[in-house]
Amino acid sequence: MAKINLLPWREELRVERKRQFIGILGLAGVVGALVSLLVHMSFEAKIDGQKGRNTYLKSEITQLDTKIREIEKLENQKDELLNRMQIVQSLQQSRPLVVRLFDELVRQIPTGVYLTKFNRKGLKLTLTGKSESTPRISAFMRNIDKSQWLEKPDISEMKADKKGSIPTTNFSMTAKQKGFKKNSGGKK
Repeated sequence: MAKINLLPWREELRVERKRQFIGILGLAGVVGALVSLLVHMSFEAKIDGQKGRNTYLKSEITQLDTKIREIEKLENQKDELLNRMQIVQSLQQSRPLVVRLFDELVRQIPTGVYLTKFNRKGLKLTLTGKSESTPRISAFMRNIDKSQWLEKPDISEMKADKKGSIPTTNFSMTAKQKGFKKNSGGKK
């Protein structure tokens, strides 16, 4: 006899397929959630690693900044010491020039001329004094002009002083010192 199946087999098949679909869908959801969790954990680990590297770099940068400040401080101290050494060397080299300047002034002053005040600023000399006559002041200026250590005499003031038994002439003049360059560290 022919077998006739009266059960709703199509309906059961549909229910079975739906159950399988939901199972597969649930499994895909779980797998998707696991994959996204793994990706998230991987990114978190990379971010934490990068934060650790950033922290390390910041601490190294801070240490380098302090070392740079120390180096700059040492360079400033070095520059100050070099400047001091240059000043001392300049003074050492200019010391004989001062002696020569006084020696030259003594040699160039004619008799009858007396210096009462002497001032030196850099290479400029200001000489104040008295003379028995104006020709002696002129002779003093000529002597300065011929000197190897002095140059450019210039009278800025000359007054006759009639006080006392001998009349004198008060004068003030400027001159320049030769043979010493101030900016070259004391070299001739």
